[in-house]
Amino acid sequence: MVGGYLLSRSARLALALTLVAGSASAQMENREAANGLPNVVVLATGGTIAGAAASDVQAGYSSGQVGVEQLLAAVPQAKKLAHLRGEQISNIGSQDMNDQVWLKLATRINELVAKPDVSAVVITHGTDTIEETAYFLNLVVHSKKPVVLTASMRPSTALSADGPLNFYNAVGVAGNAQAPGHGVMVVVNDWIHGAASLTKTSTTAVQTFMSPLSGLLGTVAYGDVEWYRLPIGKNTSQSEFSVDANTVLPRVDIIMATENMDGALIDAAVAAGAKGLVIAGVGNGNMTKSALDALAAQAKKGIVCVRSSRVATGQVGRNVEVNDDKDGFVASLGLNPQKARVLLRLALLKTNDVKTIQRYFDEY
Repeated sequence: MVGGYLLSRSARLALALTLVAGSASAQMENREAANGLPNVVVLATGGTIAGAAASDVQAGYSSGQVGVEQLLAAVPQAKKLAHLRGEQISNIGSQDMNDQVWLKLATRINELVAKPDVSAVVITHGTDTIEETAYFLNLVVHSKKPVVLTASMRPSTALSADGPLNFYNAVGVAGNAQAPGHGVMVVVNDWIHGAASLTKTSTTAVQTFMSPLSGLLGTVAYGDVEWYRLPIGKNTSQSEFSVDANTVLPRVDIIMATENMDGALIDAAVAAGAKGLVIAGVGNGNMTKSALDALAAQAKKGIVCVRSSRVATGQVGRNVEVNDDKDGFVASLGLNPQKARVLLRLALLKTNDVKTIQRYFDEY
């Protein structure tokens, strides 16, 4: 309530944006007074950050309802950090992310970062599969220029929406002078994650993203960045993987290990056309003897089989509880099942040699 009157939803959103602007105004004026602003292209794919609901206090909403120009207009303060222009790649909830959008996105990013007048790229995305998209791009974008994904847990119409500040901070990171060489990053809730390290840990909490094994790349507060470390593993300009708009990614399925698991799902996945399998194993990538036997049989037929874990943290070591050398398996090491699937799909474009693919898991 202001001056005895209740504020409308649009007025509340405008007030929130004004508060963000006031907190950052001095910092933005300093940046503007500096040598010129970077040129950042915003690629929108949809997600909750572009979502809308009938009420500002309801849990249900529809993703991908707001276009890129509306997103840019909603955070005018970001234009004090960089020269911005936007392109709409897709407008879907990230649960519907697919190979076609991945390839379109990767191809467009590689085109943009090759241009001398493009300093960085920011991508708006849904939270459900952002870690997979980020890791995919981390392997197929060939530039040291910053590529930053951002998202939100609350739709644009929500009371206390997190999207505007996440977007503002993502632009701040993308335009930061020290950002090049950090690989593909995800900026949410003031934290800067490396694509290989982050994972979603809560279905609804704003602080859903963590980097449990290797920690954050840095933090960002109202556009001001503090760097902690470089990313783990090869990425972007060092990567040997490439795709284009015509690439056909091979099918790789993830199968979760459970009590009393047999080999039926393993065999069914191969029968459905899978060229590789990732087992979200129990503990250190383990599974029942029946499942191990079925997996080993498929490995002997040339299906590349990766052992990962359904456990949230920790690495899956090679030849620890399972004889990977004997059975012809690949150990995922620090990659969770969903990221192991991304790497395996790209690896299978080049080879199905298990030793070579294990090297990829060691290096990426």
